[in-house]
Amino acid sequence: MYHTFLLMPHQPAVFTLTVEAYHRMREVGILTANDRVELLRGQIIPMSPKGSKHSNAVNRLAKAFTLGLDGMAEVHNQNPIHLLDDSEPEPDLALLIPPLSRYDHRLPVPEDILLVVEVADSSLRQDRYDKAPLYAEAGIPEYWIVNLADREVEVYQQPRQGGYKVCTRYLPGEQLPVAQLDFSLAVADILGEEAPAE
Repeated sequence: MYHTFLLMPHQPAVFTLTVEAYHRMREVGILTANDRVELLRGQIIPMSPKGSKHSNAVNRLAKAFTLGLDGMAEVHNQNPIHLLDDSEPEPDLALLIPPLSRYDHRLPVPEDILLVVEVADSSLRQDRYDKAPLYAEAGIPEYWIVNLADREVEVYQQPRQGGYKVCTRYLPGEQLPVAQLDFSLAVADILGEEAPAE
């Protein structure tokens, strides 16, 4: 007599890290400054390479925020933020409650953060489906994805468990307001000039 067995794929247990363990890995040299990674939900995730389009969009945003906000917020440029016990992402930009001296001895936490911005080229899927729910769960009030491929800015607001309730898309020619501040900037100034057709 023959028996048929259905073999299910083995699912190994996943070990997740705390922020404390992640910091310890950096302190002892397991992770170095050359390792471009961030901690998301206990997993060490490689960060996408940054090309010229990405870098220039970040630079344009940082300049616009720095010149336009005039002390209303601090610009946190490509540095870590402490969200949850198992998550320490490094967004492209964040706007923080001033003064800067309040962050001398700690990383910014959700209560300090007015806005988080990710510039998406190759990272669009991760920014939408991994980071948006994480930022919402942490209570970040507003989250932008600068979508370079589609030349638009996706603005997520009203955080709740599992994601944001509202997503609004802004196109070149429109003004993009920062909900937490009396400030706006032109979408075209973030995206720069459209690449010439080949």
